Order: sequence, then C-alpha cells, then structure tokens
Amino acid sequence: MLRFVVAIALCFAFPAAGWARDTLRIGMTQFPSTLHPSIDSMLAKTYVHGMTLRPITGFDHDWEVACFLCTEVPSFENGRAERVERDDGSVGVRVRYDLHPDARWGDGVPVTTDDILFAWRFGTHPASTVPAREAYTDVLDIEVHGPKSFTLDLKDLTYRYNAANVLRPLPAHLEAEIFEASPETYRNRTLYDTDPTEPGLWMGPYRIAEVATGQYVVLERNPEWFGEEPYFERIVIEVVENTPALEARLLAGEIDMIPGEGGLPIDQAIAFAERGDDRFRVVYEPSLFYEHLEANLDNPIFQDVRVRQALLHAVDREALSERLFAGEQPVAATSVHPLDWTHADDLEPHPFNVELARELLDEAGWTVGPGGVRTNAAGDRLSFELSTTAGNRTRELVQQYLQAQWAAIGVEAVIRNLPPRVLFAEHLSRRQFPGMAMFAWVSTPEHLPQTTLHSTMIPSAENSWSGQNYAGYANPQMDALIDAIEVELDREARAELWRRFQELYATDLPALPLFFRANAHIWPTWLEGVRPTGHQDISTLWVEEWRPKD
Repeated sequence: MLRFVVAIALCFAFPAAGWARDTLRIGMTQFPSTLHPSIDSMLAKTYVHGMTLRPITGFDHDWEVACFLCTEVPSFENGRAERVERDDGSVGVRVRYDLHPDARWGDGVPVTTDDILFAWRFGTHPASTVPAREAYTDVLDIEVHGPKSFTLDLKDLTYRYNAANVLRPLPAHLEAEIFEASPETYRNRTLYDTDPTEPGLWMGPYRIAEVATGQYVVLERNPEWFGEEPYFERIVIEVVENTPALEARLLAGEIDMIPGEGGLPIDQAIAFAERGDDRFRVVYEPSLFYEHLEANLDNPIFQDVRVRQALLHAVDREALSERLFAGEQPVAATSVHPLDWTHADDLEPHPFNVELARELLDEAGWTVGPGGVRTNAAGDRLSFELSTTAGNRTRELVQQYLQAQWAAIGVEAVIRNLPPRVLFAEHLSRRQFPGMAMFAWVSTPEHLPQTTLHSTMIPSAENSWSGQNYAGYANPQMDALIDAIEVELDREARAELWRRFQELYATDLPALPLFFRANAHIWPTWLEGVRPTGHQDISTLWVEEWRPKD
C-alpha cells in the first residue's frame, strides 16, 4: 500500500509541464528482476547500475578495456601482469589492480579489497546464483597488498586477462553478514532487494532514493561519488512495459527520453521519427544486441537438429527486416556481429527455403497430419510454446510472423508472453520454458559465449541455477572450441578458432539467429552528452557527462 501511495504522490508532486531541468525522467520497458549486481543478467539492471555502481574495468567507446574503479589497466608492458608457468604445465597469469583512492560507498565507507574478497567468496560459493560463475572460479587466489591494492591469481592466461569486468565489488560491511548467515537464502534476503535505498549499496554518481517494484526507480546524486559531479540532482527511471503507452507518455511530456538500451523497438522509433516532433531527436546505433530464439533442448521436438534447421529455413528473415525495420537490422548468421573483428564475412545466414524446410521435417519423421499440423509416429503434434517479453509490440509482431511462416510448413507455435521480470527471473534462468523463448543477448566486443553455450553453464538445482545456457545445449566440440579460444593469445590463430566456432554454430544451431538490433535512442533536443557504445557497457556509465545544452 505504501508504494502505491508514493507512486500517486510522485505523479501529482511533479506535473509534466512544470518539472525543472534538475530532474531527468527516463522511460524504459523493463524493470530489473533484482538489483543485486551479481545475480541474474538483465539489461534494465545494467542501465540502472551504470549510474549507481562502477565495475573495476569495462569497455569504452572505442571497444577497448578501460578502468572505471581501478587506476591503470594491467598489462605485461606496464608490469602489472605476470605470466605464471606451473609445475603441471598449465599457464596462468597474475594481474595487479589498484582501486581508486577516493572510491567510497554511499555511506562514506571506502571501497576496499574487503569488498573484492567478499564478491569472490560469494561468486565461488556453491549456493550463489551468479550467471558467470567461471569468472569467479577462474580466480585461484587474491593476494591483498593493502586496502586499495590486490593481485588476482588467474587459473589461465586468456586473451582477456586484464578485463575484470565481471568481478564487481560488493559492500562487505553490509552484505557479508547477511550472506554468511545463510548462503542458500541470501538471494531473497540481500539488501539490494529488501532495502535498496540503503546508501552503502551504491558508489556511482547516483544512489537509489526510492523504488516501486515494477513501476519506477528514483536516483539522487551520491554525495560520496569520487568522480565528476553529475548535472542532474535526480533521475527518475519509469517503467512502462507496453511500448505504445511508453511512446504516448513521451509525447505527453511525462518523460523526457527513451534510451535505445531497453526502449522502443526500431520500427516504432522509425515511425516516430517520420511523424516529426522538433522536441526530440532520434539516433540509430548498430549494436551487439543479438535477437534470437532459444529452444529448450530438453523438449524432444528440438533435440533433432533437422527440426531446428527447418524452423530457421522456413522464416524469411530478410523480408522481416525490410518490412518491420526498414532494413536497419541485419539478419544474423550466428551470434557474432558483423561489426566484431572476429566475424566470418563469407559465412552467409541460412537462406529462406520452404521446400528444404519441409524436406528436413519429413526426414526427421514429422509428417503432415489432421488440420495441417505435423505429427510423428507416436502421434505427437509438432506444437510448442513461443514466449517473449509481454508488451513489446515489435516482438509480438515478430512472433506472429514466425507463427504464420511455421504454420505454412505444418508447425504450430502457441504464443504465451510474460512480463520481462518474470521471463528472465524464472522462465529462463530456471529453465521453466517448455518451448521457445525470443529475447536478446547484449555482449562486449569479442565476447566469448562461455556462459551461454558451454555445457558446464546449464542452470540446474545442483549448481544453484547459475549459468546462462538456458537451452541446455551440450556439444563437446563447442566446449573444446570455447576452451581453446579463451587461452589463445595470438590474434591470427584466434581468428581461425572463431571461424570454426561460427561454422559449428551455423550447423548445430544451439539457438536460432534472427537479427542484430540497431538501438533507437530518443533524446530531448535540449540534452547533450549521452554517448551510446553499442555494447554491453552502456551509455549510463558516463551519466556524469549528461547535461542540458547551454
């Protein structure tokens, strides 16, 4: 009841026409399933955390590793990285980081190596639910040199040896006791969800001042922030899961902007731009957002690769891109984006070929039955559930397009959509989806998809639902390629491994590629300083640069 009253008060206290420029109002389509930095992966949470937290390292606008919480990116050249050859023949690396001397949590407590050690202890605990567990378990030891200096002893010398993007500090002075009291139930007791306005949870330019689950997050300036002071006193992120309603709120002046990371789909943004409104500007940006279909491979229907191939051949993705996205979103051959240097340019996407799709289904034992839906020898119908984020008009249109094209080859797709926080928190992360789910992965440059494709990353009760291999894909060849890419430092040799990865992906189809998203950012003409990156480390990591034009 309290949150409902606060939401109403917020609406009446700040009418759209009278808001001062010291407040920026942002509209998004998703609300985070959790605000904990290391539990679940969701773009909406990444967007908020860009303003309220800082990683040790991340990727900058040039797609290079950069320091956010550290003072210098380690390298062999500057002496902060040291190759380690072990008695068993393995090769590791020791990497030294110094934390920013002025970095403090929002309650004034310094960010120290205690927070790094606690984050590592949490991430390696069997009961933790971190999506990328290997980023923690690959750290064999952490040598502490002082409150602001430490060395990671890494199991393997990888091509990303100096990127500590995933190992994010957690406030040990607040969270360690809660975790250690009961690691198995920590997910439900963390202050990030039970008391997210606790200042000591945050150390970015902003801290969270108010939360109404599923509705909005209010951010206020963090007086303990160690960097450039941000312009806006507060930022309100409002969630409207229905994209036409989100656009209507923008036009009514109830929100100021819609970010490309979690805002309007590009077809809706194109139509918005064509109508013209001199209060806004629309910026399109190619990005590492990979829209795809993830099949639950525990379902016998999808275990035969011929069925997966048939489903892809039956969809005219080029026509889909032209009709819905004005050709702005390129059809994907695999999960590797054409902008990434590892992309195999001569590897073409699966062509639209209805006859081939029918032949593949015939070979797999699915023949046309009563009502035009195929059945197998046991009488099972070739029918499955197709889910995506409810309220996203474009995804719903894509669903209908897929449904119609698959019906033409005797496949029945039954649409069942869920709110984003439900789809990602339960349906996917606990592998509760029985059929297919359509969503996007956003990645960093030359991202190794270990958490999404390696067989050790299949979420289960035994591993506390960690990992992001929601499909349940397991192929020793893919495991071997991922393992080989990870430790190959030679760029040319790694390029060949990446090509073999893409060839296997295109043949085996662990997921069905659709297209790469171009994000459409809609900003008010009075705002400047917003700089999208096109990758996982998104624009809010530079929120202190945002300000009204002079």
